[in-house]
Amino acid sequence: MTIQTAKLSDPAVRAFVTAVNSHDREGFMTLLAPGATMADDGTDRDLADWIDREIFSSNGHMKVDNESNGGRSLIARYRNDTWGEMRTRWTFTVGDDGRITRFETGQA
Repeated sequence: MTIQTAKLSDPAVRAFVTAVNSHDREGFMTLLAPGATMADDGTDRDLADWIDREIFSSNGHMKVDNESNGGRSLIARYRNDTWGEMRTRWTFTVGDDGRITRFETGQA
């Protein structure tokens, strides 16, 4: 069963999913702290390159099935034009200012 994006517990994560699903690159970038980092399947990636390739130029979309860790860990069905749909896990680190300092994703 999918969790409605508006009902996600953590405000930064909720905004992240909203920005991905509405293809709002500018809004997405404002959610990230300066120097934010990310990893995909356990390997650190270049953030700007990855989000362009995996989210914005390929119509990325998240359907969240489960959240834990106060809303900072998600299981989601992630779809984009490159890879189709897959079950993925997402974990977020959010700074004191409410901005995301790191996220990690990979197949669940």
